[in-house]
Amino acid sequence: MSTATGGAQILVVEDEELIRALLRTTLEAEGYVVHEAATAGEAERLANNRRIDLFLIDLGLPDRDGTALIRHLRTWTQRPVIVLSARTLESQKVEALDAGADDYVSKPFGVAELHARLRVALRHASQTGQAGQSRLVLGPVTIDLKTKTVLRDGERVKLTATQWRLLEALSRHAGGVVTSRQLLREVWGPAHVDQGHYLRIYMRQLRQRLEKDPSHPQFLITETGIGYRLLVDPGLRTEAATAARV
Repeated sequence: MSTATGGAQILVVEDEELIRALLRTTLEAEGYVVHEAATAGEAERLANNRRIDLFLIDLGLPDRDGTALIRHLRTWTQRPVIVLSARTLESQKVEALDAGADDYVSKPFGVAELHARLRVALRHASQTGQAGQSRLVLGPVTIDLKTKTVLRDGERVKLTATQWRLLEALSRHAGGVVTSRQLLREVWGPAHVDQGHYLRIYMRQLRQRLEKDPSHPQFLITETGIGYRLLVDPGLRTEAATAARV
């Protein structure tokens, strides 16, 4: 598997089987994990139950226009969306981009160019909300969103895929509060927004790996009744943030 892709999961939404097969072959050769959907409805079901890192969407779907699918996805996820379509009118491209697409690739397409667009979109998605920084330092802990690595006192911390995705979601909003429902949507998908026990279990696991004293966390803070906050500077902790912990 390519280390550059980090095994990112791509959902290909395309009704033409030959194109799906081509995309699967070329993307898997680059180390991506590929999921396929031939309709908008199937794409929504897959997205609801899997962690998708990037959506590759054709606009001409048999059950619904791809633009409508993009609008629906944008109600709950900000993961990158790249349109792959034979529609070439500027107005059609603008409509898809206004609906929330991040990029637009016209058919027929070059595989090398498509892969480059994917890498750029995934790289941008890895940036945090703090001045576009992709490397966070939390005392003895360093989180690198580009390389998907975590160091504690200079030693590599091994995280499961789900643990990393939770930490990544918090890192993208470092310093701010992220609601429990938002984290559940981002990490587990919208079908799991009421399963808060997932979040509590994995937050406890992250604290055990990253905090000096997991029962008195400095960085992974509970905001009672709201969600969680990743503090870059533990000195910014508020009374509300320390009131309750998982």
